[in-house]
Amino acid sequence: MNFSGFLRLSTPRFSRSLATVTHTPRLAPQRHDWTRQEIQKIYDSPLLDLVFRASSIHRQNHNPSKIQLCTLMNIKTGGCSEDCSYCSQSSRYSTPTKASRLLDIEPVIEAARKAKENGSTRFCMGAAWRDLAGRKRGFERILQMVREVRGMGMEVCTTLGMLSPEQAKQLKEAGLTAYNHNLDTSREFYPQVITTRSYDERLGTISAVRDAGISVCSGGILGLGESDADRIGLIQEVANMPEHPESFPVNALVPIPGTPLEGNERVAHHTLLRTIATARIVLPGTIIRLAAGRNTLSESEQAMCFMAGANAVFTGEQMLTTPCSPWDEDKAMMGRWGLEGMQSFEQASVARKEGAALGPQTTRTVSKPQAESS
Repeated sequence: MNFSGFLRLSTPRFSRSLATVTHTPRLAPQRHDWTRQEIQKIYDSPLLDLVFRASSIHRQNHNPSKIQLCTLMNIKTGGCSEDCSYCSQSSRYSTPTKASRLLDIEPVIEAARKAKENGSTRFCMGAAWRDLAGRKRGFERILQMVREVRGMGMEVCTTLGMLSPEQAKQLKEAGLTAYNHNLDTSREFYPQVITTRSYDERLGTISAVRDAGISVCSGGILGLGESDADRIGLIQEVANMPEHPESFPVNALVPIPGTPLEGNERVAHHTLLRTIATARIVLPGTIIRLAAGRNTLSESEQAMCFMAGANAVFTGEQMLTTPCSPWDEDKAMMGRWGLEGMQSFEQASVARKEGAALGPQTTRTVSKPQAESS
């Protein structure tokens, strides 16, 4: 019997291009009553089942062909009074990182222009400070940086240490899109990592940011010496906030000579994968960002992370004090996978918080989430 006609009819055709449809993205439903036992059950499920479940939820809530490209710049390096045991910018440790003053505005704007030209749509600025107390002139300079980068049509993020409600309000008025303030780990393990700032102080800054109408970026670091229970505790903490964070950075510790954690081993890839997949299930509408340590992952390891629900990266010349995957390498990798960068303000929760600041809303053509098989 000749089966050629049957094969022509039954064999599906595959394409890298997803179907497109014009629609307003829906906000994913959020739960704020997760127990550790529930999250533990998810985290401990068979790894391939966990990744499959996370991948399915990711496709229900996000465009699987889109990755947010972010670039991070250190605008004030070193000399920090905090004792974060992973950080080379602490003045308490002897590390290769040398303290410097807050940068002038022009080199920062030039770096933002370069990032935009290379496809980044979010520009993040970090300053190694505990807080902004006594830094009125420096804060005014940062506010101007925010205004100018926002004026370029980019999303703007800062990480400046602890904020007061008034400082958060000023950043919002300047055009800040998001504020990064990581919890780092679980409440229980946190005192083993940092003693100069309490967990509740971190939560207080996050509350001030959220109340000001700024999107919250808050995640953690893997490889600090924490247990699986601590990773689960971190996810529970952010999931049960009044509003899920807009983004959840997942950092893999890069041990830096001179810091207390210089001898820590690299976090296992399967641990990174479990954390990303569990976060995707518990935080369905949140952007999950592969942050520090991504440059140590092979392309296949990164592919698994994106399969598990990660959908943002830092790309460019440098993180704050650790290496970053360069733009050209990332664009080539994304091209091989059939991925493309998100537009600025494409995420529904960010667009909602920006509101009238975005100006007249234009209809967008976006890729339709893939249908799930029953």
